[in-house]
Amino acid sequence: MPDTVIVGSGPAGLSAAINLKLHEKDFAWFGSPDFSDKVEKSEKIANYPGAGLISGAELNARFLAHAKEMGLEPVDKKVTNVMPGDGMLMILADNEVYEAKTLLLAGGVVTAKSYEGEEEFLGRGVSYCATCDGFLYKGKTIAVFCGAKRYEHEVEYLAGIAEKVYLSAGYPDCALDLPNVEKITPIKAVQGGMKVTQILLHNAAEIPVDGLFILRSAVAPATLLPGLATDGPHIVVNRNQETNIPGVFAAGDCTGRPYQIAKAVGEGNVAAHAMLEYMAGN
Repeated sequence: MPDTVIVGSGPAGLSAAINLKLHEKDFAWFGSPDFSDKVEKSEKIANYPGAGLISGAELNARFLAHAKEMGLEPVDKKVTNVMPGDGMLMILADNEVYEAKTLLLAGGVVTAKSYEGEEEFLGRGVSYCATCDGFLYKGKTIAVFCGAKRYEHEVEYLAGIAEKVYLSAGYPDCALDLPNVEKITPIKAVQGGMKVTQILLHNAAEIPVDGLFILRSAVAPATLLPGLATDGPHIVVNRNQETNIPGVFAAGDCTGRPYQIAKAVGEGNVAAHAMLEYMAGN
């Protein structure tokens, strides 16, 4: 069982990973191997101490080089559920369950608004994980929201299982062209009784489906871990980056403004040391 699981490979997650590696802790790290898309796309960064006036691409390249130098590399898996256990935490990443003593949530702020009915039907026809639940829809009709090009392979996977896929893409250059995949306008709501029976589009069209797969870069914190204290889209933490759930910490944009790289790096550092103290006392 690893000491820690880190969710997110932005500045906060990297900062925590570096500090935990220096303290020779065993941890699993989940996030994009390309690190922060937000940092990468920043035109100029002027307030990161020691870096001078630098482009986001240059700074992200330095982050990647630093991680490589220390033998650190995040695993490209999406965490979709966290369950507190007896003295440990169970973390579902894609279709695997990991147990850890502590958890750091550093996946950034989730800005996407949930669909009407999304939380209500979670586990009853709504899923965030194609490889976990796709087999349940063999030969059935499903809808899929694909939030980024990096998840297109999951749409292809689902198209190989389901008879029909209605695809709503959250980006402009979706080039998927499969015989049983039909592109649709944005989804407004998911509806049904005991289970999902249809989706409602913003143009008022109703489409009968057996399920809805939502492929976003991150799951809203309160959905990821029921009972987690939040303030709007942000996770509530104290000065040690501790949440209200024992063993669960948070750092970076997910804890609130200002959304700054320097702030995220500092919080990742604080969280790592707080987790070390927590593990030493438990």
